[in-house]
Formats: sequence, structure tokens, C-alpha cells
Amino acid sequence: MAQIDALKNAIKALPNAEYVQLRRWFWEKDWQEWDKQIEKDSADGKLDFLVREALDERSKGKLRNL
Repeated sequence: MAQIDALKNAIKALPNAEYVQLRRWFWEKDWQEWDKQIEKDSADGKLDFLVREALDERSKGKLRNL
């Protein structure tokens, strides 16, 4: 916990431009993790229900072309 407190204090002391850079880095890191999880879930078949649902809706004429 002491390490987290030290990090928090270091972040508070950052100049605004560096803080923005750090936020961007966290944001990109989060999206990379999200992408990995989506890919894994897709490979594991956890998202197959979405394809089935979309195909079912299309067969009922409830989808429109983009």
C-alpha cells in the first residue's frame, strides 16, 4: 500500500502535460487489455450468442444495412 501512496503522490506532483500523457498511457493500456479479452472470449466461443442473435434478427427482417 505504501507503494501505491507513493505513486499517487508522484502523480499529483506531475506537471499537467505529463499527467495527460500518463492518463493517455493508462487509457491505451486499458483498451489493449479489453481487446485481448474480447479476442479470448471470441476464440472461446463466449460471444457466439451475439452472432446467433444477429442472424435471428436478420431472418426476422429487424436489421438494416449500414
